[in-house]
Amino acid sequence: MKKKNSNRTTIALYALAGCGLFLASASPLCAADGPVLDKGSTAWMFTATMLVTLMAIPALGLFYGGMCRAKNMLSVLMQTFVVFCLLAVLWTVYGYSLAFTEGNAFFGGFSKLFLAGVTPDSLAGTFSKGVAVPEYVYIVFQLTFAGITPALIVGAFAERVKFSAVLAFMVLWFTFSYLPLAHMVWFWAGPDAYTDAAAADAAGKIAGFLFQKGALDFAGGTVVHINAGIAALVGAYMVGKRLGYGREAMPPHNLPLTMAGASMLWVGWFGFNVGSAMEANGAAALAFLNTMIAAAAATCSWSLVEKIVKGNASMLGAASGSIAGLVVITPACGFVGPMGAIVMGLVGGVVCFWGVNGLKRMLKVDDSLDVFGVHGLGGMVGAILTGVFAAPVLGGTGVWDYVSNSVADYSIASQVSIQAIGVVTAIVWSAVVSFLSYKVVDMTIGLRVEEDDERRGLDTTTHGETAYHS
Repeated sequence: MKKKNSNRTTIALYALAGCGLFLASASPLCAADGPVLDKGSTAWMFTATMLVTLMAIPALGLFYGGMCRAKNMLSVLMQTFVVFCLLAVLWTVYGYSLAFTEGNAFFGGFSKLFLAGVTPDSLAGTFSKGVAVPEYVYIVFQLTFAGITPALIVGAFAERVKFSAVLAFMVLWFTFSYLPLAHMVWFWAGPDAYTDAAAADAAGKIAGFLFQKGALDFAGGTVVHINAGIAALVGAYMVGKRLGYGREAMPPHNLPLTMAGASMLWVGWFGFNVGSAMEANGAAALAFLNTMIAAAAATCSWSLVEKIVKGNASMLGAASGSIAGLVVITPACGFVGPMGAIVMGLVGGVVCFWGVNGLKRMLKVDDSLDVFGVHGLGGMVGAILTGVFAAPVLGGTGVWDYVSNSVADYSIASQVSIQAIGVVTAIVWSAVVSFLSYKVVDMTIGLRVEEDDERRGLDTTTHGETAYHS
């Protein structure tokens, strides 16, 4: 998130969760001798948290569900809905502590298990010295990132996985992939710890692994999208292809629902990205504008390429393009200028179109709803391009030195190399944890439903319901 220079005193001006989104990145600070509560920013954080909740319930379910066959509509809604709820509970019990307390470079500690010690008077620092919001609102904002990220994975193996297996996998993956990556990228001591060079050096030593490296991730390119995208790709391979895949037509059953879901995701994404600024200020305004125009640009570029390649610009393509733009801008939205956001959106639309229509065939994988092609690949593109367009010479904000209270020197080549380290770390970590988690679930519960149940559809065979009645 925040970038530090070689003398370990410089960090990025605003690096957040995402819960980034994952996600904010400031660590909680005590109220004594610390920041003062900002009521305006607190009100905005309540709003942002509700917007991210909208993304998971119901936007993601409708977006995914419309792309499935009618016989599996409710199963997808159930998976996204219940996964979010399950992980909301786990986040509160132990997730917050493991992600956002001091431990080591990869995991937090156990000091706030069951939210021990947190009260209505507890404060969490923002990205301005002396400014804070209630720690409870910080916790619940991060909760929404922790809940929606695993739910993204559902789209890769939709229509053929046991409901119990989904839940078991998510518990393992959340614990051993999401939480450590969130800690690696977003945990730091907060701006008030950076009073001089010696204090900055001491604060840097307790930060997460990728934060120490200087990786920039405003709202979750690595923690959310690459992390989930890799888990989705591994899952699609390990679960196997749907019955009839490649031989039978499997078109989306309700594109209006998909379009509605994509639109609600777009609206909710303002909470995701802009909320990661942790304050109602100019940085939040920049993230708001960049989120809007990157999604619009990606929709245009995807639709244009689709028209050229396939002869028609489709509603499914436009909806997918908007999500691609939102994914690509997520790690960059508070760091790049508006023109950089447009370029990133245009590039993201083209690259993710190829990911869904070209790379997917090359990989010979049945990623049912193209989670890897949009979120995984889009997250990688966004993370790398953040290093380019965050440069002040290209209209970006650069990085902020909290010791000198000024913008630090910026090297595009250096920052891109740091971003690449973040991307590779997220890929490898998620791939290993995902493989092991799927394997454990397969050996105990079993991943896949019976063939007859898959043919009949999971709505009736798993949940005893149907989405539609004739």
